[in-house]
Amino acid sequence: MSAPSLAELREKGQPQAVLDRLNDEHWLGRLYGRRLSPYATWVFARLGWSPNAVTASFIVCGIAAGVVIAFGGLATAVIGALLIQLYLIFDCSDGELARWSNRKSASGVYLDGVGHYLGESALLVGLGFRAQGQFTVAGGYVTAGVAAALLAMLVRAETDNVVVARAKAGLPAGHDDEALAPASAGLARARKLASVLRIHRITHAVELSLLILITAIIDAIRGDLTATRVLILACLVVAALMVAAHLVAIMASRRLR
Repeated sequence: MSAPSLAELREKGQPQAVLDRLNDEHWLGRLYGRRLSPYATWVFARLGWSPNAVTASFIVCGIAAGVVIAFGGLATAVIGALLIQLYLIFDCSDGELARWSNRKSASGVYLDGVGHYLGESALLVGLGFRAQGQFTVAGGYVTAGVAAALLAMLVRAETDNVVVARAKAGLPAGHDDEALAPASAGLARARKLASVLRIHRITHAVELSLLILITAIIDAIRGDLTATRVLILACLVVAALMVAAHLVAIMASRRLR
């Protein structure tokens, strides 16, 4: 297959339906990720990469970021943040390449989902090691990082299991915005408040990488690890709250009906 032009990649790889996905598209992806990703997609197309190979590359970036930030220091926080930026852009590129080359597959969708599980959990575990201050498998902050990673992945599993439950019940795969709304007015107000505060994003890879960088700068100025340790504890608390809140939100919505 001949290499595409950037215009062709934008036309076929970024249809309006993709750009309009508010729930599935990261806000930084809409802000600048989709502006930069066609250039990466063009390179991957020229190299003859498959969409799954691009997905594997974004998984590697996510895991590498977690490993790098585990060692502490300001430089590693900068490198980790840059790796997560590549993670974001490559996550856009794999779908663009699949749409342009007409190589969309269930295996690609599955691998993409696994990539988010691995990337986010690696970053939280790495943050736990970073907060511990010593590279050891024992320690309260290491435990907090592992626990936060498990809880954050449980939140993702709660979302993914909606699709599984609907399939097993013989319901259509998709749902509209009305199905996402809680049945009770109280829960609807709580969901609206949560959407404004966005505290759940503290455990998401892109936002977390930037928070790690900010806390690394603060720690470098102060000469200790206080900011990093506050961050990992905040991630643990938010992840624990989200497990319960997300489960209640799903059960109270029309997603399973």
